[in-house]
Amino acid sequence: MGSEAQFRLPVIDFSKQDLKPGSPEWDLVKSQVRKALEDYGCFEALFDKASLELRNAVFGGLKELFDLPLETKMLNVSDKPSHAYIAPHPNAPLYESIGIEEPNITENLESLANSFWPQGNASFSKSVQSIVAHVSELEQMVRRMILESFGLEKYMEEHMNSTRYLLRAMKYTAPHTIETKLGSRDHTDKNIVTVLCQGIEGLGIQLKDGEWISARPNSLTVMIGDSLYAWLNGRLHTPYHRVMMKGNKARYSFGLFSNPKGGYIIKAPEELVDEEHPLLFKPYDFEEFLRFFHSNAALKSQSAFKTYCSV
Repeated sequence: MGSEAQFRLPVIDFSKQDLKPGSPEWDLVKSQVRKALEDYGCFEALFDKASLELRNAVFGGLKELFDLPLETKMLNVSDKPSHAYIAPHPNAPLYESIGIEEPNITENLESLANSFWPQGNASFSKSVQSIVAHVSELEQMVRRMILESFGLEKYMEEHMNSTRYLLRAMKYTAPHTIETKLGSRDHTDKNIVTVLCQGIEGLGIQLKDGEWISARPNSLTVMIGDSLYAWLNGRLHTPYHRVMMKGNKARYSFGLFSNPKGGYIIKAPEELVDEEHPLLFKPYDFEEFLRFFHSNAALKSQSAFKTYCSV
């Protein structure tokens, strides 16, 4: 696994007070978002509301979370693939994660905290609730800008209401090596938009030319998933990414994923299909695709996503 070049992702500032739809500031940032997602499929966001102090509080809570006994962490269950606790395994020995479905609903956070800590954990719930509120605000701004930039405003309400959030808390155990070790293999996300927040560095993004570059430490990285790529009929780029680890520090991170709701059919708008841009993907249900993705049939395919829904 070759080393990754340093910090060349676009950085876009969402902290301006006048960043409102229709304002010159909004239109400028919107053009930057479109360009970055066409060229890289992702960018690093500056967003003062998701402050470094708040993110560090969340990382402290994640350390408490992952320090719990294994039998406690295994109480994190879900009937959806990849939404529950994932323990380290031979293909990813450094990685474990915990999922929180619809973390923007206070009761869901409190229920999870009460299941892990019988006496509750108010500081954990409060910091996670706050970061989810701010990061989801950023995610929704990005999606609105994307639809506006393609002239798809008439789909705005339907599109914004078609998703639900998953928060995935992640820990990568320190490998205690000088050489770089694989934390998680290269992959594309399957959802609509992901916002990843890392403490120490490790996140690598693959460019279109095959080169790997690193996201900065303490960064918020906004990334396009396969489902938005399909809905936009290939107009934006979906980046492969991975985590590479070395040294003696554990790496904590979290990702807020906007996932299409079960039963919602992902289908490219007719405005994005023409002779120059023929339809790339058949309409599909995201949760049905996830079941296929985690099946034995998907393991035999080079790209489960393309096998499942390519035209």
